[in-house]
Order: sequence, then C-alpha cells, then structure tokens
Amino acid sequence: MYTPLLHHIKKFIQLDADDIQQIIPYLEYNKLKKKELLLQQGELCNKQYFIVKGCCRMYINNEKGQEQTTQFAIENWWITDYLGFHNHSTTDFNIQAIEETEIVSIDSSAFEELLAKVPKLERYFRLILQKAFGASQFRIKFLFTLSAEERYHHFNNLFPDFVQRVPQYMIASYLDFSPEFLSKIRAGKL
Repeated sequence: MYTPLLHHIKKFIQLDADDIQQIIPYLEYNKLKKKELLLQQGELCNKQYFIVKGCCRMYINNEKGQEQTTQFAIENWWITDYLGFHNHSTTDFNIQAIEETEIVSIDSSAFEELLAKVPKLERYFRLILQKAFGASQFRIKFLFTLSAEERYHHFNNLFPDFVQRVPQYMIASYLDFSPEFLSKIRAGKL
C-alpha cells in the first residue's frame, strides 16, 4: 500500500532500507468512495495526501454558490491546501474523490518529525512543491492569455487522462467556463 509512494520518492532521491523503515510509521493509508470528501471548507488542514490510485479534485464554492475546481490530482500526485497545512489553519477548499481512490497521507506534526529523522526528504518535497508551483503559474498564465477553446485543447493535449476520467462539468469549472460551452467546443461548434 505504501510502495507507490516509496517508488515515487526514489525517482527524486536515494532511499535505503533504514530510510524506508523510518518513513513507513508516519504514513496512513485510506480508501475513499467516489464523491467522498477528504477535506472540507472550514476544517483544519493538517494532512498532505498522495494519490496511490484514483483521482481527486480541490474546489471552492464561489460567491454564486457554484463549485470552482482549482486542482486535480491523479496517481503519484500530492494534493492539499498547502497554505493551510503550513499554517496549521482551517481551509477554504474542499478535496473530493472523483472516483474510488486510495491515498497515503501524512499529518503535519508527523511530517516535521519525519523530515528531522530523514533530512533528505526535504529535497524530495522541495522538488515536488517546485513542480506544483510551476504548474500553478502556468495555469494562471493560460487563464489570462488563452481563449476558452485554446485552454481546453491545451488541457486535452497535456492531460488526456483527465478528459477520460473526470466529469466534463469539473473540467469546465477548472478551465473557467460553463459545461454548455465545453459541449460546444467538443462538438466543434465554435
């Protein structure tokens, strides 16, 4: 159950048997049902989640009461409210399983202990966060510079798995347009 995470870590840093023995006690494995909430707006955000199998999304409820998807995560991706996790504060986000999902999580206090015991994990998490931050910057750039149709085609080319696995209304929300507009794009009516 922890093997996918350990393999992922090994893509970035060297781990020996002793490191692995120190890491495992800090991890928690869980299964989520489709549509189950992992984190809900207003709750304390004290965990990071690694997707072993399945797909999750992070979303907010906008001023109109509509769900606005801000992030997706599939196998080998991390997801959390990083600011809430860092500040040990409540979250403005919701994290929901889009399909049956298996996760490995680590609690914020356990995370700090683990980094003290296995300092080379600092490098792993730094690299992961740099990649995530870079992806977030590109998403913002695309929202400001590409047309809705261009955003969809770019997303479809970059992440074809999502288009097959994620409901269309969630993709539309992530790309900041209506599901009806997405249907027109997909039908070639624009």
